[in-house]
Amino acid sequence: MGVSSMALRLLLHFLLPLCVHWVGKEMTVSVLVDVTTAALCSGGSTCAEVIYINGLKQTIVGIFKMVVLPLLGQLADEYGRKPLLIITVSTSIFPTASLAWNKSKGFADVVDENMRAAAFSCITGLLSASHVLGNILARFLSENCIFEVSIAILIFVPVYMQLFLVETVRQAPRQDQHSTGCTMIFKVLQERCISMKQAGTLVLRSSTLKGISIVSFFYELGMSGISGILLYYLKAAFGFDKNQFSEILMMVGIGSIFSQMLVLPLVNPLVGEKLILCTALLGSIAYALFYGLAWASWVPYLSASFGVIYALVTPATCAIISNAASSSNQGKAQGFVAGIQSVASLLSPLAMSPLTSWFLSSNAPFDCKGFSIICASLCMMIALCYAALLKEEKPANEESKNSIEDVEAPLLS
Repeated sequence: MGVSSMALRLLLHFLLPLCVHWVGKEMTVSVLVDVTTAALCSGGSTCAEVIYINGLKQTIVGIFKMVVLPLLGQLADEYGRKPLLIITVSTSIFPTASLAWNKSKGFADVVDENMRAAAFSCITGLLSASHVLGNILARFLSENCIFEVSIAILIFVPVYMQLFLVETVRQAPRQDQHSTGCTMIFKVLQERCISMKQAGTLVLRSSTLKGISIVSFFYELGMSGISGILLYYLKAAFGFDKNQFSEILMMVGIGSIFSQMLVLPLVNPLVGEKLILCTALLGSIAYALFYGLAWASWVPYLSASFGVIYALVTPATCAIISNAASSSNQGKAQGFVAGIQSVASLLSPLAMSPLTSWFLSSNAPFDCKGFSIICASLCMMIALCYAALLKEEKPANEESKNSIEDVEAPLLS
């Protein structure tokens, strides 16, 4: 069974504001490198301060994601997708966190299991299309107005969601709504600990979810480390500015659109998510190595072309997680794995920032400005090894599923 007209209408109001949000968020990425470098490096192309501050920002975001993402997944299952989406896109600290978990839950509510891989490829393809549009705007708008345009776009998103987005989760009736504040806070913390424990149990009981968690950790450890320093490395090594950054990011985005929206839906029924994931991880390794060993200014463009392949990691991972979890546990499984990815994104700058700063400086032990990126590729190699050993399985039987769900209670019951 495919997707009904009602489901398509729900998905339209789900995807449109997210695409707009991604456009507004992406258009500032390439500009921030020039702005922060100009502010901190006194006319130079790079300095230790800008690398470390960027790493500090990534670490802070990783801490919040690590703590909040598992809670967001469970809260979305209990209180609905709409309020959690509105909250995440309305705040300044969690937009990145929202991308890690909102890609999956709304789809699992309205799309059949055998259509989820294609659905995930569609939404990640739209994400890539939004990134392309954001980078086109960044390429042709002046630095003076980019941030104002971005703010206006981001304000539009929660307003649209509030007006048009329809809730897909039926909320359980709540009791004791007149409890005192202290009692309510204590109950929230107690039940949240139980709920997080159950989410962990859900993942650990499934060899598929446990394996994909390890794959996601090492992939995110490497890729987030590369993403955090890549543009600063290109500026220091080749003197790139926002125009070259936008061109490279557009290349990745355009390749991602092609592979996620056209190739994956056609190939997935033939080879399955596991082979697609392994192929995509292999592409990510090549992507990292070409960047790390770049010997001329055209090599980064060649490396960006591997975005066609490694862009399939996200939809393949989401599909594997979704197929291994029951419909009622989608938020818990996706949120728990996203929390593990957040731990990786928290840890990566602790190694990447000092290593990158060292090899971009005049005190480097040998001439290899991209050595930190080569080191990050080792993490993707480990992820590939675990992905090759991954065993895909269906959710546990209904009795086992109910035993887990019966322990769960609404947050403010």
